[in-house]
Amino acid sequence: MNPHKLTLRAFLLFILVFVSAEISVSIGATSGRRGIVVDERLAALRRTPQLNGPLVRRLSRGRKLTIRSSKTTPDGITFLRVSVTTRTHGWIQREAIASHANAGDDRRLLDLIKASHGFDQIVRARIFLDHFPRSPLRPKVLLLLGNAAQAEATKLSREAAKRLNNTTTNAPDFTYFLNYSGLDRYNRQRVTFVFHRSTRSFHYDGASWRELIRRHPKSPESVAARKHLAELAAVSQ
Repeated sequence: MNPHKLTLRAFLLFILVFVSAEISVSIGATSGRRGIVVDERLAALRRTPQLNGPLVRRLSRGRKLTIRSSKTTPDGITFLRVSVTTRTHGWIQREAIASHANAGDDRRLLDLIKASHGFDQIVRARIFLDHFPRSPLRPKVLLLLGNAAQAEATKLSREAAKRLNNTTTNAPDFTYFLNYSGLDRYNRQRVTFVFHRSTRSFHYDGASWRELIRRHPKSPESVAARKHLAELAAVSQ
């Protein structure tokens, strides 16, 4: 092969590698703050920082993104300019997102958790625990998660009994309950239930209460957690 062509190819390869490295450094230097969608009701990604701006797409709860900048409209609504992927960008209302890098976002998310119910409360509590590892509000969230899970156990018991009524096969009866499809979405949130055969009912396994006592033994919430675990142990006997 012509040595001049080889030299040209080597030069072009060098330029390609150099440009790629520069792009990577540039992206890293302007990576911005990491955030996550906590309120999907407000998570409309728009082309402009306006409530009636053209819609790019709807973001689901739990979607991670990068916050680039912010802008407040004349009517006091703050929008964040975010990157969802390398090709998807836009503006989203401030209240839809939480970030551990923003002071006060843990308190704001806690307020949202308190205002939520059922499975929504569990999901938002899990987001908090996963993304605010150093927040002093974690004991409150751990207690809320456990309480919400136990309340859901009562509802799941009724639903499963209704769905599985008159099930007659060779498999043990309790295995149908523990394989009940209604448990799947809780399992994905790392919330597990135990099944008591005598009462044919689910109960929360108490994992968040035990974590609360283990990590925050002197917190006021640990008193309630110990009480809940004692009640759970009494039911299991």
